[in-house]
Amino acid sequence: MLRFEKGPKGDMPPNVFAPLHHRPTRRKPASWRYGRVLGKGYDPFVLNADPADPNFKVPDLLPPDYISAVRVDRRRSWRQMIDQSVAYFEESNQDSKLMDATFNQAYTLMTSTKAREAFDLTQEPDDVRKRYGMNRFGQGCLLARRAGGEGRAFCHDQHVRDRFNEITWDIHGSAPFSPISCYSELVGPMFDNGYSSLLEDLSKTGLLDTTMVLATGEFGRTPRINPAGGRDHWPQCWTVVMAGGGIKGGQVVGSSDAIGAAPKDQPVMPANIAATIYKCLGVPIDTILKTPQGREVRVVDHGFEPINDLLI
Repeated sequence: MLRFEKGPKGDMPPNVFAPLHHRPTRRKPASWRYGRVLGKGYDPFVLNADPADPNFKVPDLLPPDYISAVRVDRRRSWRQMIDQSVAYFEESNQDSKLMDATFNQAYTLMTSTKAREAFDLTQEPDDVRKRYGMNRFGQGCLLARRAGGEGRAFCHDQHVRDRFNEITWDIHGSAPFSPISCYSELVGPMFDNGYSSLLEDLSKTGLLDTTMVLATGEFGRTPRINPAGGRDHWPQCWTVVMAGGGIKGGQVVGSSDAIGAAPKDQPVMPANIAATIYKCLGVPIDTILKTPQGREVRVVDHGFEPINDLLI
């Protein structure tokens, strides 16, 4: 949405998803993080690599080792010659225009020094990397800081993937899910280190004033332990953490009952969160999007306003 309204800035992809697809076992990754009604041209650039890996490289960023820079340029020239000969086809076919835009974006990424450096974590001191945490989420937060510093970018860093036999927030209590002790011993500390380090660094550089950092999921967890010793999905009540980019920090808006089962006061709906984000980004909440098929979609449903207590 931000790319649609503001356009790209610089060589960095305007929308980055890190580090890996949500569920690699699925034939199709979860669709909510893609272009959806705006079309595939607004899909994110997916790293598909673990930034905590000592040999971390973004597989789609650099050209293959066996293709020299000269050959890359020559192939681009050939592409331009072919494009000129089929101009009439591109004028009448939307998919071909998308392919052309995708090719140009990929070529820019492959040849941009700034883009390569933004994803090069070896440029960071070891103590900085350790402060974020040497795990996928922590190093993803560090990548988000570097990518955002190179120009306007929307970065999504998934804390832990929702998949079997891995440490995740999806703690139902029995195998193949993680044990409930992981909340306090692993995923909790991982989040604390990565999120707080990101806020600290953005604050030191002055980027926090213009960068919103949002931590949320799509639901909470059951307020009571289930028979397997874990906690299940609970959409009735959960927490969102917001900082920077026009958000007034240092406060708690609303509360739940004693066991976190339901909102107690100032209930907030997901659409209110979306309205608050768009307000801070300078996107009017009554903006109407037009899909590639011509359907009109409002960015925030009628009747939902920003959360004024959060706004500076």
